[in-house]
Amino acid sequence: MADRDLSLGDDLRAFVDASPSPSHAAAEIARRLREGGFRELYETAVWDLSPGDKVFTVRGASVVAVRVGSDPVSQAGLRIIGAHTDSPTFRVRPRFEMRQAGYRLVGVEPYGGGLWHTWLDRELTVAGRLALRGGTTTLVKLPGAPLRLPSLAIHLDRSVREGLSLDPQRHLQPVWGSELSTEPGLLEALATEAGVSAADVVGHDLVLADTQPAARTGADGTWIAAPRLDDLACCHSGLLALLRVSAETPSGVSAETRHTQVLVCNDHEEVGSGSASGARGSFLEDVISRLAGAEPQAFARTIAASKLVSADMAHAVHPTRSERHEPFHQPVLGGGPVLKLNANQAYATDAVSGGWFTERCREAGVPVQHFVSRADLPCGSTIGPLTATRLGLSTVDVGAPQLAMHSVRELASAADVPHMVAAFSSCLLND
Repeated sequence: MADRDLSLGDDLRAFVDASPSPSHAAAEIARRLREGGFRELYETAVWDLSPGDKVFTVRGASVVAVRVGSDPVSQAGLRIIGAHTDSPTFRVRPRFEMRQAGYRLVGVEPYGGGLWHTWLDRELTVAGRLALRGGTTTLVKLPGAPLRLPSLAIHLDRSVREGLSLDPQRHLQPVWGSELSTEPGLLEALATEAGVSAADVVGHDLVLADTQPAARTGADGTWIAAPRLDDLACCHSGLLALLRVSAETPSGVSAETRHTQVLVCNDHEEVGSGSASGARGSFLEDVISRLAGAEPQAFARTIAASKLVSADMAHAVHPTRSERHEPFHQPVLGGGPVLKLNANQAYATDAVSGGWFTERCREAGVPVQHFVSRADLPCGSTIGPLTATRLGLSTVDVGAPQLAMHSVRELASAADVPHMVAAFSSCLLND
């Protein structure tokens, strides 16, 4: 693969590095939308939209972006790409100052279903948002690598050779420093970095983040090693697709579509989506209600005419554990989008929605792979079934293939980024 073909993979690496927390991810999506000509709307305001308008709104660490089509949404429907901004990590507790065995630690609790052993012995920091007096918030990320989760030496626990067992309450509390240190505590460090007084901080949404930048890897440099690829990679591809189809050409005309195009990036997918900004909440529904208007039955007609592509990363076949995969459904890195199906509806794909996505990929010249779980293994899920259940949207679950899902350091292919962007662009533009 030539270097020029890796450009979107390099941009994905930059996107991930700019997004150490869900709040940062939402801010980076918003920044790129503004650069692409989208204007921010606030939920407290009255929205008055016209064909061609490009807008977005933010709720917590979730974003919905809209490019209004030429036809009323109750007639043409919506073409929606959905992803999520959060990833498995550790969330900082409200009272996080801990002192133990001569050390200062930071109290955290696991968020989502992470491979927690992969977080050991890595250089970590804290990132997220601070709530300040007066109702404002500010983003913050501590410089350097002030935190670490050190392993226990094998000499002190030789049973680790038979398997590592980690108690998150006792074993997964990161070290900040020595009790002998004169360095300020976490709150003071966060306030200093944010340029505010520690007394002005009244709350926080903070997570741990790996400080190693995303990197090219693999024998030919076409793979991407990075944290949080699940699901920032799909947020990134969906965002690039929306920006691509809504961008003006040199003639000053953007690609015409009668459909209104939507990107929704929800928070809290990794913990069940049960929040005001999660897929179980009303965020997307509230935006669709505004787009549909007050005409009788307009909302129901809009939903009936719409399609949702639920985009979440997919399991590539593992090089040394292929027996854990269904033998005839084994996606590979670089092989293109993965259509995800599950007989028990852990994924929302059905014959119609899956066929529609396959046609869009064929039109875009993009290959399609398939994933189902082994019949004797449980299956993960996505925002797809949750959104489909809440709204009744025709939904297809897809994703880019990756290895090491939910590790602190995941692996994907730069070759799949243009595949995903092309597939999503086709979904946004076509019936």
